[in-house]
Amino acid sequence: MTIFHGRKAKISGTGIYIPEKIMENKDFEKFLDTSDSWIYERTGIKVRHFAAEDERCSDLAYNAAVEAMKDAKISPDKLDMIIVASNTPDSTFPSMSCKVQGRLGAVNAGAFDLLAGCVGGIAGIQTAVAGISSGLWNNVLVIGTEKFKDYVDWTDRRTCILFGDGAGACVVSLSEEGRGRFISSKITADGTRHDLLTNEPEKPGDPHLLRMKGQDVFKYVSINLPKFIETLCEDSKIKPQDVDFWILHQANTRILDSVFKRIGVSVDKALYNLDRYGNTSAASVMIALDESMKNGHIKRGDKVCFVAFGAGMTLGGLIYEA
Repeated sequence: MTIFHGRKAKISGTGIYIPEKIMENKDFEKFLDTSDSWIYERTGIKVRHFAAEDERCSDLAYNAAVEAMKDAKISPDKLDMIIVASNTPDSTFPSMSCKVQGRLGAVNAGAFDLLAGCVGGIAGIQTAVAGISSGLWNNVLVIGTEKFKDYVDWTDRRTCILFGDGAGACVVSLSEEGRGRFISSKITADGTRHDLLTNEPEKPGDPHLLRMKGQDVFKYVSINLPKFIETLCEDSKIKPQDVDFWILHQANTRILDSVFKRIGVSVDKALYNLDRYGNTSAASVMIALDESMKNGHIKRGDKVCFVAFGAGMTLGGLIYEA
């Protein structure tokens, strides 16, 4: 658990990029033993977007970054660091963050990628806030981006129906005027359950396609995430019921409903966009943040709780005062 001391950090701008191509539930009926109703009832997903053949994951990241920087009214030369969180990179080297840095012309910024499952967006923001709080940086661009199209097994109806492509970005900046501040953050891992969600080949030479033990993931998250949230809030001296708005990783409507029920919070305090995008992994929280900020769900002075869970198994959370 980290309580942020030192200099305050705020969200100064957000942006997203959603690819144009849409895949509806009924489209899966053409090649899988499934149906629109079967998918929606079990996941809450109606459509998801997929990148074009010539769009790279780093292209999605760049487009979201441009929108976030416009929103923050910041020029590329003012960035000190660029952090890209993803599980579906163009390449492991060079990093996608360096590709984005070059295209932006962010000549004064360092850059690195971060691999943390669906918790990647929160891990990126946590890192940015820690750097600003310590005096290391003043402006950090954090991006969550995914191109799952190339990583799913299109013959597995349990997984390929869940994921979509997209990117979200935010600029985290020094809060000099005292408006907006991150209060705390917590990330945990349980590596004994790493096999629940993996792209590790079953045997040497097999492709690195996503495999998931769906029921086990549901049980793990439903039991452990409410406890995690309660600890995060307690250590931050706030009750879950006092949080004004929730930004949760969009993985499955049943999971989200179950978690809110267990912590005694109305789902009306959260944005659900799973029906429109599917699970966009590290981009999920970032996309939800952008929509929440720009649709007026988050107002000045609100306490906002970010929560995500993902492969590892990992859990992550942030508490922010807008």
